[in-house]
Amino acid sequence: MDKSWLRSYPAGIPHTIELDPEESLVDLFAEACEKYADRPAFTNYGHTISYTELDDLSARFAAWLQTETGLDRGDRVAIMMPNLLQYPITLFGVLRAGMVIVNVNPLYTARELEHQLIDSRARAIVIASTAAATLAEIIDETSVEQVVVTGIGDLLGFPRRPLVNFVVRYVKRMVPAYTLANQTPIREVLATPADRGQSVSLSADDIACLQYTGGTTGRSKGATLTHGNLVANVRQLGAWFDSRVDEGAEIMITALPLYHVYALTCNCLTYLYFGAQNILITDPRDTAGFIAELKKWKFTAITGVNTLYQSLINHPRFAEVDFSSLDLASAGGMAVMDDTAQKWFKVTGTEIIEGYGLSETSPVVTSNPVNIPGFSGSIGLPLPSTDISLRDENGKEVPVGEPGELCVSGPQVMSGYWNDDAATAAAMTPDGYLKTGDIATVDENGFFRIVDRKKDMIIVSGFNVYPNEVENVVTMHPEIVEAACIGVKNNAGREIVKVFVVLRAGSSVTVDEIRDYCRENLAAYKVPKLVEFRDTLPKTAVGKILRRALREDADE
Repeated sequence: MDKSWLRSYPAGIPHTIELDPEESLVDLFAEACEKYADRPAFTNYGHTISYTELDDLSARFAAWLQTETGLDRGDRVAIMMPNLLQYPITLFGVLRAGMVIVNVNPLYTARELEHQLIDSRARAIVIASTAAATLAEIIDETSVEQVVVTGIGDLLGFPRRPLVNFVVRYVKRMVPAYTLANQTPIREVLATPADRGQSVSLSADDIACLQYTGGTTGRSKGATLTHGNLVANVRQLGAWFDSRVDEGAEIMITALPLYHVYALTCNCLTYLYFGAQNILITDPRDTAGFIAELKKWKFTAITGVNTLYQSLINHPRFAEVDFSSLDLASAGGMAVMDDTAQKWFKVTGTEIIEGYGLSETSPVVTSNPVNIPGFSGSIGLPLPSTDISLRDENGKEVPVGEPGELCVSGPQVMSGYWNDDAATAAAMTPDGYLKTGDIATVDENGFFRIVDRKKDMIIVSGFNVYPNEVENVVTMHPEIVEAACIGVKNNAGREIVKVFVVLRAGSSVTVDEIRDYCRENLAAYKVPKLVEFRDTLPKTAVGKILRRALREDADE
């Protein structure tokens, strides 16, 4: 495919990036800790650790892994916690010990956790105490030998530590702490002298992380991300956003969970590379509390998904936040709705810069330019050293403007699915491109647009209906907060369009009114035949709506 997107690159952005085959995330981390030693690195619940403190605490964690556990280089260590100071300490400690991160959603059920621990063959887990009871149900079925448990506020010091742990357990009514046999408190782990550990030689080819796919379309698989994959994506993002970043002075709001690859790379790794301070939001679902935290900071950057931005702009107190320093708001994970982008800009004065990626690509593939004049709904241009090919069902490239499956090649693409050669082979083209399962178009200027998930496309009387388009129209209705669109079979066995909608509080809008609104904005075959009201919609941990779960409900 003609790389027309290179002609649309802003001035100063290289077409390719140079990578050192010997550079690892540990090298990137060490460079940042030396360069920004006295700068604040991470803040949570009012407590801040500097880059020097992060360096010391992660070295202590690495030393404990190397000397007290019997674990070896390359062993998998699961991390199961929300956004806490303990997360980056554990993350970099595991990497410094030469071991492999397995990110786990702390809200997983026992069944989901069991699958991930067994599949990854993790030998250790670092877990928030509020999730320990879930682990207790299935730990005997796994290969986990070492359990490190942490309370939410364990690193905050007195009197904040007991206060935060009390509030989390009883005021917010999270699950109380559960005691597991042979568990080690994280404060005991971090008492290990750092000099007991040994430095480990790592290269770009070593595995850094098993990032399990969100399971939006099926069984969760472990994307094997190497140090080289993640370093490459950090370098790509560094080149792309360099002109909008003030090194050593950025304050990034990190509300998306760090165990998700979006925040892991874009917030934790890339903004560490920039010497930023990450403000960790432990519970972004508490919108009022989230906004109260935003009011404390003259933050310069934020990442989010459509549902996160929606929840903020729909809150009556969001406009009270000081946006005078905000220079960068980026989004991915799911399509940003036009209505969301317009309202966000109206309140904050900052355009949402939409990008695209997936777990298998570390994750970022494309982004809109930082000098974007306005929100367009495009996912932007491929990052430096990234190639995209749009292909039809026969693997042939489609013409400009025609929809095709987005296939991607680049240094950020995973080495394969963990312990699953068949899935890896099915995901790759013969010439080495990753098949994403997303349908996209590209225009003559090289800007890509996601049409929809290949598996989510609805065929109505021979016509293709893309749920993203229907959802975008439906959510522009002033009485609708969220919507999800799927295809279901009617009594004749033909596929028809159904939407699930969440209404604003107190709304009395009817099904007929919603369908009439759709008729004004959609071709007749795209208009939903069925409309179902819901109080909430099922979502992944990062906030992506789970159409698969809705299809399963419809099938039942």
